[in-house]
Amino acid sequence: MIVLSVQGLPAWADAPEQEQLDTVEVVADSPVSQDGVPINNIPAHVQTISATQLDQAQSTSLAEYMNRYLGGVVVNDAQNNPLQPDVQFRGFTASPLLGLPQGLAVYVNGVRFNEMFGDTVNWDLVPEGAVEQMALHSGSNAVYGLNAIGGAISMRTKTGFTAPKHELEVSGGAWGRHTEELRSGWNNGNFAYFVDIKHFQEDGWRAFSPSDAKQGFGTLSWRGEQSALNLNLAATDNALLGNGALPIQLAKQDYKAIYTHSDQTVNRLFLASLDGNTWLTDRIELSGNIYYRQNRTHTFNGDDSGYQVCDPGGADAGMLCEETAGAETVVTDVNGNPVVGDDASASATANTNYSYQRAFGGTLQAAFNQDVFNLANRFVLGAGYDRGRTHFGSDTELGALTADRGVARSGILVDESRVRLHTRTTHYGLYLTDTLHLTEQLAVSAGGRYNWSFMKLGDRYGQELDGNHRFERFNPTAGLTYEFAPEVTAYGGYSEATRAPTAMELSCADPLAPCKLPNAFVSDPPLKQVVANSWEAGLRGDLDRRLGGGNRLHWNAGFFRTLNQNDIIFISSGNLTNQGYFSNVGNTLRQGYELGLNGQLWERWRFSANYTFLDATFQSGFLASSPNNPRAAADGSIQVSKGDRIPALPRHSLKLGSDVDLWHDVTVGADMQLSTSRVFRGDEANLNGKLGGFAVFNLHGEYRVHKNITLFGRIDNLFDRQYKNFGLYGDASDVLGASYNDQRFVGVGAPRAGWVGIRLSL
Repeated sequence: MIVLSVQGLPAWADAPEQEQLDTVEVVADSPVSQDGVPINNIPAHVQTISATQLDQAQSTSLAEYMNRYLGGVVVNDAQNNPLQPDVQFRGFTASPLLGLPQGLAVYVNGVRFNEMFGDTVNWDLVPEGAVEQMALHSGSNAVYGLNAIGGAISMRTKTGFTAPKHELEVSGGAWGRHTEELRSGWNNGNFAYFVDIKHFQEDGWRAFSPSDAKQGFGTLSWRGEQSALNLNLAATDNALLGNGALPIQLAKQDYKAIYTHSDQTVNRLFLASLDGNTWLTDRIELSGNIYYRQNRTHTFNGDDSGYQVCDPGGADAGMLCEETAGAETVVTDVNGNPVVGDDASASATANTNYSYQRAFGGTLQAAFNQDVFNLANRFVLGAGYDRGRTHFGSDTELGALTADRGVARSGILVDESRVRLHTRTTHYGLYLTDTLHLTEQLAVSAGGRYNWSFMKLGDRYGQELDGNHRFERFNPTAGLTYEFAPEVTAYGGYSEATRAPTAMELSCADPLAPCKLPNAFVSDPPLKQVVANSWEAGLRGDLDRRLGGGNRLHWNAGFFRTLNQNDIIFISSGNLTNQGYFSNVGNTLRQGYELGLNGQLWERWRFSANYTFLDATFQSGFLASSPNNPRAAADGSIQVSKGDRIPALPRHSLKLGSDVDLWHDVTVGADMQLSTSRVFRGDEANLNGKLGGFAVFNLHGEYRVHKNITLFGRIDNLFDRQYKNFGLYGDASDVLGASYNDQRFVGVGAPRAGWVGIRLSL
């Protein structure tokens, strides 16, 4: 099992079965572990979530819950869709957006959930209603493999043994949003099933922003005296619209406006996995999994145009041109014909892409819980294999902006932007970890993982993207914990992890030929893999015994420091907000400290508080292109210096949450998220003003009418605060007119809204 202690709000005091979820004994020490070690023997900070907490918080998604309650987690609304957030933990990202450096590894039932192409994380594909427990491991976690440079998220889903009940939940409210979810679980002691089916639909609070998501998840389980086996099947069919950032001047005029539309992502996932474990002896456990996964993604982005009618006094008058370094080049279509510059082709583009990803693999692990020289010891040895193929294609179609800033498509496809790319990616991993108890108070941990990654790129529309790449490295980890008293445990550790450049990054690394994410790729100068070195130390404990009477009080205080070598970032370039290239920019540093407190008092009041200070800076100087930055040099460049803040990350974040049982059957709760200023993307040199901070308050409550009937409701953004949590630079004047000369674009937060629902259970 994964969960030991609750980092958000504890469970209701009057439900015995929920109390058990709050006092589980161990945390898994690898993605596939069914067993693990006590949390006090983990030399890093671990935060956990249970299914009960997710139900109580009424969160739209797992990402939303993490944003509200887990320390160090913040969200950027770059997509502006509730199911497509950028989740950041201690300055490291897990996002559905191609182009962001993915610094968190995500696992579901031991299966790696980061996509093969770009290592992205599609949060809309996570079956939140089927999650039984989740652990957020901090720091560069070598055992969790690639991308775990900032941490790892490991989820275990429900089975008919852990959730043997039947529930129907229906809710609705603002923006035409409604959800319907059916969960059913059953077992007879040896065999079990669990099914979760969910439908989410809304019109969206911004114009032209409807979404429709369908998720299905099921598990067939068998359990014997010494062994267990789970067959997991998941499928999704989601069509999500999120129209992204808009000019700040337009946001002031109409908070719900969009810049251009539509920006739609369609995800269709199928996942089958088989996981299990068996105890060979009472001290030796063998566990593992195998999986097959395929994901079809289609995107459509209606955007403004980077093209214009050629100089009327020049040799190419009347044609459509692209300006590069002051020189005009005539645009040609995919048939090699020059494009005429007219009203039907000059003012907008329809950028489309598709990816078909197939992946399979597995992990096998042995755990030995055997004493060494009469000292308690746990040794884990495992190996993993992941292989995937991706067929990727993209096109830019010329068009004209409509009156509502949509795109009227012309049927003319630009030759330069066409991509047909096939990639083959293979990852091998061999890992080990050992925890030795030198005394009853002192535990020492050590381990590591060797990663091999191979990537083959095949260009199906030319030869510029062809390439073979190989990355390998051993990443060590070591740490210790010491229990001074039942109320106080100290921990400290060092770890390393790596992030190999993705096929997408390797294909978009030329500053002389920037690409439009995710719609065009160019020749591939080699990129180095990112190596993260993490130190972490702190104190944690509880006062449960001293308080007595069922009261609980858990606390933590810690320091963290992660230095990334050869960090890869997407550097904005060109006139469009999504145009740029990837580059190794040297070292970056993310360090800070965090404080946490959560508990339950008087059997009625539950509370949590988490504060994080994050100092995220560049540690190497470099010259970046940011032509829309108002303080850029004449050639559009900005000079980034050591100590400049990394964009999009707040220095301070504070989260407060509280639930109170007013009566035996009525509970009300509130939560607050405070976030300070952030640097605009495209201002890596910190030349301009920052995006202001904000605080958002939310309410939720339940009325347990009957043991089988619960009414619930929530209000988000109680005080209707207009806030912005994401910013970048662009040029809106061509679309909106010369008066829109403020080059700041912002991602705006959702206004006040409420929903109510009913949950029926058997």
